[in-house]
Amino acid sequence: MSREPNTRLADLFALTGWSKGELARLVNRRGAAMGQQQLSTDTSRVRRWIEQGEIPRDPVPRVLAAVFTERLGRVVSIEDLGLARHRRTGTALAQCAEAGKPERTAEILTEFTGMDLMLNRRGQLDDGSTLAGADVVPDSLYTWLTGETVARTAARAPRTMISGAGGRPLLDVYEPGPVGAQEVESLELAFEVFRSWDASRGGGLQRKAVIGQLNEVGGLLTHPHPPELARRLWLVAANLASLAGWMSHDVGLESAAQRYFVISAQAAREAGDRERAGESVSRCARQLLHHGRGAEALELMRLARAGAGPGMAPRTRAMLNTVEAWAHATLGNTSEVHRLLGEAEDCFAADLDEPQPAWSRTFNEVELNGMSSLVYRTLAEHDAAAGPRAEQHVRTSMRLRADQGQERSGALDHVTLAAVHWIGGEPEAAQEQAEEVLAKIGALSSHRTWDRLEQMYRLSDRYRSLPAVAELRERIRAAVPPARRPAE
Repeated sequence: MSREPNTRLADLFALTGWSKGELARLVNRRGAAMGQQQLSTDTSRVRRWIEQGEIPRDPVPRVLAAVFTERLGRVVSIEDLGLARHRRTGTALAQCAEAGKPERTAEILTEFTGMDLMLNRRGQLDDGSTLAGADVVPDSLYTWLTGETVARTAARAPRTMISGAGGRPLLDVYEPGPVGAQEVESLELAFEVFRSWDASRGGGLQRKAVIGQLNEVGGLLTHPHPPELARRLWLVAANLASLAGWMSHDVGLESAAQRYFVISAQAAREAGDRERAGESVSRCARQLLHHGRGAEALELMRLARAGAGPGMAPRTRAMLNTVEAWAHATLGNTSEVHRLLGEAEDCFAADLDEPQPAWSRTFNEVELNGMSSLVYRTLAEHDAAAGPRAEQHVRTSMRLRADQGQERSGALDHVTLAAVHWIGGEPEAAQEQAEEVLAKIGALSSHRTWDRLEQMYRLSDRYRSLPAVAELRERIRAAVPPARRPAE
């Protein structure tokens, strides 16, 4: 019986420029390279996949995902192609429970990281406007975070940001076995090293190393371990996935970043760590805020808070408050910004002497002030009275950050202060800070820094008639790669 066309596959197929015959030949060739010499795909089968929604048997969906990934230069999963098989019986809640099993989460992790590592070059830059909003969170995770069962209706599409596709990851060349406490401790320490690399120079330099380590951890999680070791492994996976997401976001791979953040939250769920899951969801919100999508970020922050639970540690509450305050700042909600940041400072002070998990240790006094300055700088575009507060916080951040080797964050502090001066009508002071950024940006691998620099450039527009500002704007344009260069 004829089915509906597979629009997902059709859309991606159109991007490749292939004919149906070319795709059939590529599937057979790639399948043979993967040890699947029996594949005999032809043009008529490709037509049925696209026009009639026929789903081929394994391993063809995995082969197709690999072929499309290489062609498009970004990770394309089986779900992206519309080729994931779903159960035809049982309730939606039962399907969510199935998707939430630890082994399925491990398959999701290994499949996605494996496809990412398969790329022979850095993926194409994604358009932030295509990012999903709150629907990025899959149904099973949404239910766990909120306690609310998601009702699937015709008016509301299922949450399908990531889903298990079954089978082994494509890139495994050996089968990792169970590990002991010493190996898990080494993996925990490796996360700390990767995080320090990212803080220093930006996500572009070590992203693939982090994803490779995450892929390895995913392989380990397919084996049984004692409960405590399994919990620690899942937390390592959550931490590495969150870092992989942040590095991806930092280099402009927005779709991949969003998926890694959700994988991180799912891994934290398997570890039973609600606060870690909530923080991972808040990263999705921060990503949307980078693209100015405040209302959608607030919806995600509701999920993050629900997931972290009412008993979250003061440090976690402070961290989430700063993200939510940023969302309100984009909307010009002055009173909410003051309330949330005031509460964040109180919570942080109450938690100074408490031991912190690895993922929250970076939210220290420097980061509290850095985030607060960004929030007030954002609010200053709606309420000029926020400018002095932004300057106070960013100068504190710069003082505390001195000699810590955090070049990227230091550059962002200078961008924030320059923006405050442009907004406040102080072009000479703004130029001084912009010069500091230009002196640092060449050593960074951070599209996020370039994006913030572009925002600062926009604020300088009303002073472009000043010769010194016009010359500075030309130098900013020259310092940014052509693909990220701001319009004149």
